[in-house]
Amino acid sequence: MSWTVIPERFDTPEASLLRRDYYDEVASRYWRRPATEQEIDEGLTDDGVEELAPPTGEFLVGRHGGKPAACAGLKLLDPETAELTRVFVRPQWRGTGGGAALLAGLEEAAGNLGVRRMVLDTRLDLVEARGLYVKHGFREIPAYNSGPYREIWYGKEL
Repeated sequence: MSWTVIPERFDTPEASLLRRDYYDEVASRYWRRPATEQEIDEGLTDDGVEELAPPTGEFLVGRHGGKPAACAGLKLLDPETAELTRVFVRPQWRGTGGGAALLAGLEEAAGNLGVRRMVLDTRLDLVEARGLYVKHGFREIPAYNSGPYREIWYGKEL
């Protein structure tokens, strides 16, 4: 089975379920307990996802064997810099190349938007994500933003 990664609206049924799964995982890991449905709903409310659509960004859905299995977003910060966000592969498809496929799709989307640099922030406990980024050429950079869920920053020149 192979991966396909294509742009998709963030509010399609499949993209919405992927976004819920993403938020459920990152919130549950942060709180060290399962997130409630209400907490997931609150976390997704006014989360800025509308910026992940042209002309300010892109939302990608990855499918493995045709099944929705991953998602990622790209948001323009300025004409030459885009931020990666909501990079997520469902657990049952981890280790099958989905993360690499998402990053390749994000680089292509960034190139289409004229971006020359990609950046991201993440948490220290998301070790799988951090390993993926470093494996694909991202390097630790100084903080470019602040907030309670931002503990380490990465960048990559395209």
